[in-house]
Amino acid sequence: MTLALNPLALTQTLPFLPLAQGDIDYQTERRAEPGLIERVLAEPATKVILTREGKIAVPRGQGELADYENVKMRLATIPGAYVAHDLAEHPQAVAMFLGSYGGRRDEHVVAVDITRVERLAGGSERGADDAFDEPEDGTNGGVIAGAARAAFAGVGSGARRGAGLLEQAFDRFDWVDLRGFAPHASAREAGQATSAISLSIWHNRQRHCPTCGAPVAAANGGWAQRCTNDADGRRLLFPRIEPAVITIIVDSAGRALMQHNAAWKNPTLYSVSAGFVETGENLEHAARREALEEVGIRLGEVKYLGSQPWPFPSSLMMAFKAHALTTDIRVDGAETVEARWVTPDEYTAALVSGRMSAPGKATIARYMIEEWLGHEL
Repeated sequence: MTLALNPLALTQTLPFLPLAQGDIDYQTERRAEPGLIERVLAEPATKVILTREGKIAVPRGQGELADYENVKMRLATIPGAYVAHDLAEHPQAVAMFLGSYGGRRDEHVVAVDITRVERLAGGSERGADDAFDEPEDGTNGGVIAGAARAAFAGVGSGARRGAGLLEQAFDRFDWVDLRGFAPHASAREAGQATSAISLSIWHNRQRHCPTCGAPVAAANGGWAQRCTNDADGRRLLFPRIEPAVITIIVDSAGRALMQHNAAWKNPTLYSVSAGFVETGENLEHAARREALEEVGIRLGEVKYLGSQPWPFPSSLMMAFKAHALTTDIRVDGAETVEARWVTPDEYTAALVSGRMSAPGKATIARYMIEEWLGHEL
C-alpha cells in the first residue's frame, strides 16, 4: 500500500520578502516628545527622504531603472537641516520620524510627504482588488518624473525660480512606486520606503476625524493623527491596517492552482488566491472561504508561510499554503475568470512560452510560487 505524500509536509516559511526588510530602530518611545521633528532635523546626521502620491523620491535618472533586471536603486536623501525651514513654510507637508539606523541613535531618518504641497487634491483612487496585482499601467512601478530632469543640487532644471526646496523636489527627483523600487534596493532602504509610503498614504486619505468629521493634524512623529475638535476630546487616531490572506493551493499530486483575476490588465498574469479578511473572521477561515468563492475548491490543512505589508493602500498580506480536498475548478466569473492546475514543469513551460507571466518581484505571491517550485523564477 502506497501512502500519498502530504504536499505541505516539507513546506518552510518564506526566508525573504522584499517589503518585510530593514534594520531601523523605530525609537517608539520618542514619538510623543514635543518638538521631536524640529529637534531631529537639526541634528547633523539626520537624513530626509521624500514621498509624493504614494511614490518615493529617487535620484534623477534612476526612475527609468524600475523595469530592468539586476539593477540597483537608492533613495534620494536630503540633509535634515535643509528641510526644517521649508516645513515651517509648508504646513501641508507631513513629516514622519522613521527612527535611527546603523547602530547609532543619532543617525535619524525623517520622511516628508509633499503630496499636498503641490495641490490639495489627493492621488488617484484604486479599488481593493487592485492591491493584489501590478499597477494598471503595467509598468511594474511606474515613474512620474522624467529621467531627464536635473538632480536636486544640479543646474538647469525646470524648477521655478524662488521656489522652496520642497517645491523644487517635484521636478528635481524621479518618483517611483514601491513595487518598482523595493526589488532593486538594499534591505535598509526598502524598509524605510515601505514605512514612509504606508504612513504617507494614510495621512493623505484620512484628513478628517472618522468620528466627528473635524480636521486632523499629524501627531506622535507622524505615526498618529490628533483630532482638532476640543469638544470631542481631541482623540488620538492611528493607521488602520486591512488584513488580507493570500494562498497557494496545492493538490495531492503536487500541482498548484494558478488563476487569472478579472481586474488584472495583463491577460497572461496568473497568480494565487487572495482576498481581504472579513469582520469576525480568522485567517484560516478567510483562506478557505476565498478559495471556495473564487474557484470552488475546498481546502484542508492550511500552513502559514509569512507576511509582508502591502501599502496599496494599507494591506498586510498573510501568506498560506493549503492542501486542496477537491480538484474540480468552478470559477466565480466575477473576481476570477480562469484557473488551472499546473505541475512545476507545466508552469515553467507556460512562462517560457509566454502563455503565463509571474507576479512581480515585490509581491509575496512570487515567493510563494518559488517555494512551491523549489527555485527562483
